[in-house]
Amino acid sequence: MPLADELLGQNGAIALVEILERADHHTSFAHARLVAAEIDSLTLSERARAIARGILADIDGDRDRLSRVIRNALEDETFAGFTLWPLGLAASWSAIEAGTDQAFDNGMELMRELTPRMSSEFSVRPLLLHNLSRGLRHMTEWTGDPDWNVRRLASEGSRPLLPWGERLPVLVTDPSPTLPILNALYDDPEESVRRSVANHLNDHSRTHPELTVLTVRGWQRSGGEHVARTSRHALRTLVKRGDPGALELLGFPPVSVTVSPLTLSTKRVPAGGAVQFSAEVQNTGDEPARMVIDYVLSFPGARGGTRSKVFKIAERALDPGDGTVVTASHSFRPITTRKYYPGSYALALQINGVTQEPAEFTVEEN
Repeated sequence: MPLADELLGQNGAIALVEILERADHHTSFAHARLVAAEIDSLTLSERARAIARGILADIDGDRDRLSRVIRNALEDETFAGFTLWPLGLAASWSAIEAGTDQAFDNGMELMRELTPRMSSEFSVRPLLLHNLSRGLRHMTEWTGDPDWNVRRLASEGSRPLLPWGERLPVLVTDPSPTLPILNALYDDPEESVRRSVANHLNDHSRTHPELTVLTVRGWQRSGGEHVARTSRHALRTLVKRGDPGALELLGFPPVSVTVSPLTLSTKRVPAGGAVQFSAEVQNTGDEPARMVIDYVLSFPGARGGTRSKVFKIAERALDPGDGTVVTASHSFRPITTRKYYPGSYALALQINGVTQEPAEFTVEEN
């Protein structure tokens, strides 16, 4: 597993054990060492969890000792990277096992201390799943931390749909508890923090589009040096969906245009081939038209039925009466994230969220 080996391989896991043993001369991390020698067949997250369980077995449930070991280990300024993931998980699980508010708060504090060396966004998830409201109180305080890594953790760690992380179902249902965090950080001076905020709100946009638009509208009213870029990134899913509220916030209101029938280079595309397509767009309104021009591909799904996906083409501006020819192509070469099945397909332009008349064609079998 090349990625897992690169981020948390056997050598890195053994190095972690050696760092812990130097941090606490009285503890033999034998369980963690045994796990470290046998992780090659595990995925990255499985490795982190297995090593964390080994660490907890070695400290025999002594949460205070684990905290001391972690803080002693962090005195080595070179101790950083994915080898800290198991340590963060062990701290989270230990705090939850203790079952007290004080232990929980200490666990959150360890997340804050660890995150400058390796983001605690994955390690903090068990704590949030255990007590979301208490965890978010800590994270809201972190929005004022002088370290941008901690401010980023406030947003990234509480994302409802964090990639590689456990979902936070309560926040998928009700995004409102994290809005104070996003509102505090949307114009943060650090780009990594702003990008996390945008990704976080984009998570919410998948199930709460109206709330997302209202939130961005509030940012724009409050203003800020970076608000335009953060807004655009936060609304990207809604823009692809053609959400009129999101498009209008970004300066793309409804337009009066005519679109010629879509012309295809072929009606039968060989497997792995491509199709070129074009159409003329004319502004028939009395005002200049700013347009986001995308195309929608409809295609057979792996389990039957028809699916669709939106792809970007360009942004164009047309004065009243002016026209432009929109040209693009789509390749059907298989890629790791998408497989194309033979059958009936269709392409259609989408202009400021309005889908135009589709043109149908066939992708042939290999």
